[in-house]
Amino acid sequence: MTGSSNLLELRALRTWFPIRTGVFQRTTGHVKAVDGVELTVHRGETLALVGESGCGKTTVGRTILRLVDSSGGSIWFDGVNLSALPVAAFHPYRRRMQIVMQDPGSALDPRATVRDSIAEGMEAFAIGAGHDERTARVAELMRKVSLDPDTMWRYPHEFSGGQRQRICIARALAVEPALLICDEATSALDVSIQAQILNLLADLQAERNLTYLFITHDLGVVRYFATRVAVMYLGRIVELGPTERIFTAPRHPYTKALLASVPSLDPARPALKPSALGDVPSPANPPPGCHYHPRCAVRLADCSRQDPPVVKFADGMCRCVLASGEVGARV
Repeated sequence: MTGSSNLLELRALRTWFPIRTGVFQRTTGHVKAVDGVELTVHRGETLALVGESGCGKTTVGRTILRLVDSSGGSIWFDGVNLSALPVAAFHPYRRRMQIVMQDPGSALDPRATVRDSIAEGMEAFAIGAGHDERTARVAELMRKVSLDPDTMWRYPHEFSGGQRQRICIARALAVEPALLICDEATSALDVSIQAQILNLLADLQAERNLTYLFITHDLGVVRYFATRVAVMYLGRIVELGPTERIFTAPRHPYTKALLASVPSLDPARPALKPSALGDVPSPANPPPGCHYHPRCAVRLADCSRQDPPVVKFADGMCRCVLASGEVGARV
């Protein structure tokens, strides 16, 4: 463990998927799901990664866990370059990074009892002296997530959706991770159940100093739960900053478009006009220059010809020529 305040750093991370065509399946292009992502997650914080479906945010999470292979760049965890590690050397880090999926029903083996599902990671990493000690630990974890330990011998179909998500959280916590990646972890749940799960996650974070990478499209959840927000568009981070600043004074036109699409009765929230035109381009053929320019209502003449600068601020960054103050001719 290092003394740095940064637990996770992504440096120019790329994850491209080959497009193969023809009888011989030659590679004729790539889907650029993650295209040069730079991101830092501080210890003990909740960083929300937001964006429209298909922007690449789930692929970021899966690449961090090496569930899919990166195409370039590096992933640094607690001062160690995970991208340079062979598979065998990466194994211990799987314990320290866990994921909670969107659909708890499909994430749990329907043929395994809740006890066996939660204890699976403990057995894989040799945590606990034996069956009885692991069972006792399962009971403790179930109490921690407000489930009755007496139900550990039941099967997933005997629980509600919210209870199954609690089981998934208990399973992730069983190996004592430092980083928990929540990939749309509340989006399949009713609003009241969402609030319960978010409160549970907040309590666990305060108790265990957990770090969360919270991947979601639900901006209402983000404002309630996140410390900072990273906005992703077509494989790139276009804006990063503290949650309240992102919601009250967004800098990137795409961030403004996302916020404008969310109904609000808050009179203190500034009125935002929608600024996203048309459909999202394909990540297999992203536009030249600024990827957002075909949909941007305030684009400049140069936006279609050159990559926008990454403008850094004391509280974050914005990938937009308008943020730099170098305003040229309108289209």
